Amino acid sequence: MFNLSKRTKSSKLPRQALLAKVFHWTNLISLLLMIGSGLQIYNANPVFGGRSGWHFPSLFLLGGWLGGGRHWHFAAMWLFSLNLLGYGLYIFLTRRWQHRFMGANDLKALRVSSNPKRKIYGWHRLVYTAIIPVLIGAIITGLGMYKPAQLHWIVDSFGNWQTLRTVHFLTIPILIIFTLWHGFLAFKVGGIRLIKSIFATF
Repeated sequence: MFNLSKRTKSSKLPRQALLAKVFHWTNLISLLLMIGSGLQIYNANPVFGGRSGWHFPSLFLLGGWLGGGRHWHFAAMWLFSLNLLGYGLYIFLTRRWQHRFMGANDLKALRVSSNPKRKIYGWHRLVYTAIIPVLIGAIITGLGMYKPAQLHWIVDSFGNWQTLRTVHFLTIPILIIFTLWHGFLAFKVGGIRLIKSIFATF
């Protein structure tokens, strides 16, 4: 009986706030939609090598053609941006930001701490902090390509259209690496149970 109750207790997933789950699900879905549709746009006029450059396989594309890819991409962009804004307000109002971003104590812990979990928390906050300018850059460059005439100052600030496209494209692998590293660090702290808890529907 004791072992059974102990196993039952240990099998319970950590509790996560409903809004945190919604933000994570929305981020993941919108990111996948933007990647698939973005690669569809890329294939119409590759950033590297021009029209004879590398093309991604149709398996990874969304939209069917350039126009369809653009519709999907910009719709997902708004979903992604509004979700980030909502998440920003959420961690500000709940004061979670105090435990999300890098501070002097985290830098010190990464250098001298002998506690593995404390170092992981430090890395997690470093990643959270470093991804902010990447997210802002992705959104700004995306808006510049969405409305180049109305927001010509964005295009001008990057020098030319090709540079704008290149910077925007390079944010994609960075965001993918961030997502994988974020998941890896969460796994290191709480194992698969922590990963399941943030995506569990019940």
